[in-house]
Amino acid sequence: MDRVVVTCSGLTKRFAALAAVSAVDLDVYAGELLALLGPSGCGKTTTLRLIAGFERPDEGRILLDGREVAGPGTFVSPERRHVGVVFQDYALFPHLDVARNVAYGVRDRGGRDARVRAMLELVGLADKATRLPHQLSGGEQQRVAIARALAPNPTIVLLDEPFSNLDAALRVRVRAEVRDILRAANATAVFVTHDQEEALSLADRVAVMQAGEVLQVGTPAELYSRPARPFVATFVGDADLLAGDSDGSRAITPVGIVPLASPGSPGPVQVVVRPENVRLRLDGAGQGSVERITYFGHDQVIDVALADGGRVRSRTGPGNSLHPGDRVAVQVVGDVVVFPAGSATRP
Repeated sequence: MDRVVVTCSGLTKRFAALAAVSAVDLDVYAGELLALLGPSGCGKTTTLRLIAGFERPDEGRILLDGREVAGPGTFVSPERRHVGVVFQDYALFPHLDVARNVAYGVRDRGGRDARVRAMLELVGLADKATRLPHQLSGGEQQRVAIARALAPNPTIVLLDEPFSNLDAALRVRVRAEVRDILRAANATAVFVTHDQEEALSLADRVAVMQAGEVLQVGTPAELYSRPARPFVATFVGDADLLAGDSDGSRAITPVGIVPLASPGSPGPVQVVVRPENVRLRLDGAGQGSVERITYFGHDQVIDVALADGGRVRSRTGPGNSLHPGDRVAVQVVGDVVVFPAGSATRP
């Protein structure tokens, strides 16, 4: 992944007084699947629309495969950007069968039929070429939309909340299928999601956005283990922030002394605690009391109120002898990431 397919530099888009996207710098590499992850209204869909050409930036530049498509005095229309788009509602033509939907964007008439057959084989729908969209399941409709986006051999494929219309059980299976399809096509893709599990399980890299800014870009493992800001720590996976005091290598917290993941400056800090690193033991003289137990089948999350007013969660297996009201000793295992006290959870 050394060739840059998309470059966004200082990308800014305002709607009236609101900066929906603010000075975004972002590179997308050939063959990678990049997720734009963030809460509703953070600017991720606007960023996608700017790359596609559906919106014109107020400031900044966009390069696609080294060609400037948006910038001062430059704006290339969407149909000339060679970008494939999979919309949230798939946007299939209801009166066209599967094959004709896929063929829609293929301009090479001589090779169109062969390309359509190849794309339908790729997405596993060769036997449904004559079906109409309403005769397909939600997952099949999505695969048609992906085949249509890939058929013109675009520079990049953009997917806007591609799994939001699917029920929970189908979503897990379909997103794995989509990843396999994009991999088989050797496609470069960017997808928008607010679902952290979706981003972490599918993407090669994730760009976390909040309030129009890209806060951090990294692999799922990098974001989870070394978040750059408190917001990233609490949004990417589950995490609690505890008040602590650091000597540069350790932090004293309401649940004990924990080593730091990397050396830092001494002083008051916020300590990032992941539920899977919290161990609980029934103890009448412990630091906290069980407030709530949320059962998920494969595991459960136990909420503990601490004596100083803070809270911490522990993720354990499905079998557990604790109950709400129990006094517990709390232990954090492993090292922790810390931020200076007062660091904002929002930019």
